Amino acid sequence: MNSKTLGYIVKRVILAIVTVWVVITVTFFVMHAVPGGPFLSEKAVSPEVQAALEAKYGLDKPLMQQYLDYLTGIVTKFDFGPSIKQRGRDVITIIATGMAVSAKLGVIAAIIALIFGILLGSCAALNRNTIIDRVIMVVSTAFVSMPSFIMGTFLLTLFSVKLHILPANGDAAGGLILPVITLSLSPMSYITRLTKSSMLDVLGQDYIRTAKAKGVSKWGIVFKHALKNSLIPVITYVGPMLAYIVTGSLVVEKIFSVPGIGRAFVNSITNRDYPLIMGTTIVLSVLIVIANLVSDIMYKIVDPRINLE
Repeated sequence: MNSKTLGYIVKRVILAIVTVWVVITVTFFVMHAVPGGPFLSEKAVSPEVQAALEAKYGLDKPLMQQYLDYLTGIVTKFDFGPSIKQRGRDVITIIATGMAVSAKLGVIAAIIALIFGILLGSCAALNRNTIIDRVIMVVSTAFVSMPSFIMGTFLLTLFSVKLHILPANGDAAGGLILPVITLSLSPMSYITRLTKSSMLDVLGQDYIRTAKAKGVSKWGIVFKHALKNSLIPVITYVGPMLAYIVTGSLVVEKIFSVPGIGRAFVNSITNRDYPLIMGTTIVLSVLIVIANLVSDIMYKIVDPRINLE
């Protein structure tokens, strides 16, 4: 690794840290600016009890002191404080429990989207202007334009309610099949379109014609030459794809009752559990920032000719 590449990585890491700090700061002050309070839903809370609850959770301190304490806890101990509604549980414990399920769901959906998207895109490019190409493009366009919550509701109604083939509950055996399909369809379709466009451009390059002239087989050209260079736009999309899967899973997990971070986040909003809302928002933002950072660095690994700035 040369000094220029190392300098680029250091700069991107610093930018990622600043981005995370901005997310923490904005999330903290926005949540504290929301009208009302986390204890409004409590029944018959007297002023004395309200004051005791605020003191317990540190809400009686000046706002800047609360911010500094919150930021210090995150930086030094990765501590987001206790949950207000789930008494006796820390926010980080709730997030870790949910992420164990959400991570499995997201990783499987991402792998399926990448594998089938690249395969279908390559197939469409190699069969340009044929019925295979047209069918793949029509289906991929339909899936890209359909929001995940609509697709999830449709699959739930079809396979669980009407056909009784797959369970509707994410806790049941096979319960993750429909959520995974729901989360993977849109990014898979987008990757299909990216791969096709990129591969068509690569197949028209001079070195591909040279390889054909040397007698390299069709599949040798595809896998040894065209596919690798066609993957650069796909790698560009990996970061946004993970962001889509993470944010999309918030609603999808609620639809299919998957016990992941998405369901915990939605419930925290309805319950006005401010520490859990802030902690979940920050953790998901950090994951998105890391995903984009890794995809940026992967450019150089896949194609050393890329000039990092």
